[in-house]
Amino acid sequence: MILMLLGTLALYLGANFYIFVRVVQAMCALPLWLRVAFGVVYWIAACGMFISFGMRNVAMPEFLHRTLHIVGTSWLLFTLYMAVALLVADVVHWIWPSFHHGVWYALGLTLMVLVAGYVNYRNPRVEHISIETDKPVEGGRLRLVAMSDVHLGYGTTRKDLAHYVDIVNSENPDIVVIVGDLIDNSILPVKKADMCREFECVETRYGIYMAAGNHEYISGIDECRNYLKTTPIHLFSDSVARPLNGVEIVCRDDRQNLRRAKLDSLLIASETESFKIVLDHQPNAIQESQKSNVDLHLSGHTHRGQVFPLNLLTDHIFEQSHGYRKWGDTHAYVMTGLSLWGPPFRIGTHSELLVVDIIAQPAERN
Repeated sequence: MILMLLGTLALYLGANFYIFVRVVQAMCALPLWLRVAFGVVYWIAACGMFISFGMRNVAMPEFLHRTLHIVGTSWLLFTLYMAVALLVADVVHWIWPSFHHGVWYALGLTLMVLVAGYVNYRNPRVEHISIETDKPVEGGRLRLVAMSDVHLGYGTTRKDLAHYVDIVNSENPDIVVIVGDLIDNSILPVKKADMCREFECVETRYGIYMAAGNHEYISGIDECRNYLKTTPIHLFSDSVARPLNGVEIVCRDDRQNLRRAKLDSLLIASETESFKIVLDHQPNAIQESQKSNVDLHLSGHTHRGQVFPLNLLTDHIFEQSHGYRKWGDTHAYVMTGLSLWGPPFRIGTHSELLVVDIIAQPAERN
């Protein structure tokens, strides 16, 4: 793991050095002081993500935290696409020496891709699925709205959350569930802006239930629990909630907790005829839900890689990296996330909110 991290860091720094040298070469006609100023700004931006993460719990002006976070994380993606585009431009110039200004073509193409990715990110999709069951769900029908990976903090703000709440309310939910990573890398900006107060505006009959994700642990799980107790969100860890007759929500703790309970132990006291919903942030244990005859399994975490070509990697790593699939009698959905971690771009993927209509069949059809 350490070797992989060091290799990734070396690749990132090497790509940045390659971009920097090529851009400085293209700026050769400009004054020396301007090239020096460019170099200072360039390397601050290139190291911005590391500075932002290292200072995430340091008290300093909010705008500075946000600027470091957005610039630093966005630079990751800029480096990826700019290095590839620049490499292609250099190869084209080697084949056709008359091709010039490749640096600026590469820069223009990279910026266009990033703008399109930002627009895509800012417009999440609402996905709908329907599940019929012969179990006696109270009222005969239940609309569940599920979200994951909101990552509240320096990237996703209270204003963003208010917009998401409006989308949730437009779907007329009976119950709302959050499948982990509500909070990003630090609880401080969330508490300072009291972001989760926006959930008081959610219009739901049976409440809001949440399972922890790995970022709640990164932020400090105890502090997250204490803060969420002051909000309308019911955070459960390795326990079962029964918000209405005939429905049980099993909130598994995140795999970050190496001692988390096994699913079958959580279901010992379960009612046989209840419709069972499992919230498990990371989609590594869907087969456990299948073996335990769970009706609906919900996960997030993967973001489906968030951007191309990382989506190809997550599709390879996870047996179900996104979307809907049926495992035996268990319906499973892995959400790509309502918001995201890091750079505010969706390229080759999309942000989403999930709406599940659970429909109990009439008794005479059982």
